[in-house]
Amino acid sequence: MKKSFHTRFSDIAKVRNRAAFADIEQKITKYEYGSDAFMQILSSRYSCHSFTNYPVSDSKLNMILEAGRMAPSAKNLQPTRIWVVKGEDALARLRTVHPCYGAPVVLVVGCRNEEAWVRESDGINSAKTDAAIVLTHLMLTATDAGLANMWIWDFDPSKVREVLPETREHGIYALLAIGYPADGAGKPTELHSVRKSLDELVTVL
Repeated sequence: MKKSFHTRFSDIAKVRNRAAFADIEQKITKYEYGSDAFMQILSSRYSCHSFTNYPVSDSKLNMILEAGRMAPSAKNLQPTRIWVVKGEDALARLRTVHPCYGAPVVLVVGCRNEEAWVRESDGINSAKTDAAIVLTHLMLTATDAGLANMWIWDFDPSKVREVLPETREHGIYALLAIGYPADGAGKPTELHSVRKSLDELVTVL
């Protein structure tokens, strides 16, 4: 029986999808345990230095924020807060402090020392570590959602609190620029794949 045009078109689409999936599979390094896809997320994430102004969808943004909410913290005290900067006015104010590489969304990650756990043996406060874990969840989930991102550390926290008064009661730990990469500077630099070897990084006792 001759197949209809729609059936034939569907068959072609399936073949193309299978071919595309096979191509993706070939690019993923195989590991004996765990998720190959997760390891691919870790290796593909890079620092994006230029973004387009194409908007980030609410569904992707909500997934990223949910990942941040699920991040662990010392004693589960959760001292971290996230401010989503995406409105024109808020972005303009933040960009007077740091250009944020033109990203259409910037997540301001802050924390409060007084809400965090303190290690009794040496008095070390966990707030910044807790914030770093939240930021890592946000960053990797953004990568998984197909979004480029940049962990911004070089800024003056007091100026952020100045232009975004909602953050004044918190220490500002970092900014995370999120969006779609622009051509040129939005692509990975030569430093992206530069890593110390396991021998240099790890000591087995």
